[in-house]
Amino acid sequence: QVQLVESGGGLVQAGGSLRLSCSSSGRSLRNYGVGWFRQAPGKEREFVAAISWGGGRTNYTDSVKGRFSISKDNAKNMVDLRMDSLKPEDTAVYFCAATYLRSATMRTDQYGYWGQGTQVTVSS
Repeated sequence: QVQLVESGGGLVQAGGSLRLSCSSSGRSLRNYGVGWFRQAPGKEREFVAAISWGGGRTNYTDSVKGRFSISKDNAKNMVDLRMDSLKPEDTAVYFCAATYLRSATMRTDQYGYWGQGTQVTVSS
């Protein structure tokens, strides 16, 4: 069983940076693709970034390209999302998710394991 735990959220000013981390307290993430999603108040959950099981392929939603970077350390059983040049519109609850497909899929319905989420608030 994959049990995901996110950490690293918080309050930051616009233009600042945060690093979110996702780890599994159960099965290793080694053989899973991992994605980050976010949900703002009153909006649907949306894809942010994903990385394949080996870390060789990544995908990003257009609004975060050049500002966010996803990385995977299988030895540490951890996936990080580095967020730079943050904007108020990045404010949301960020969720980590794992897919048995091992790919960097952007499809929400292909992720079977989800964390509880961590709040990111960017002030203007």
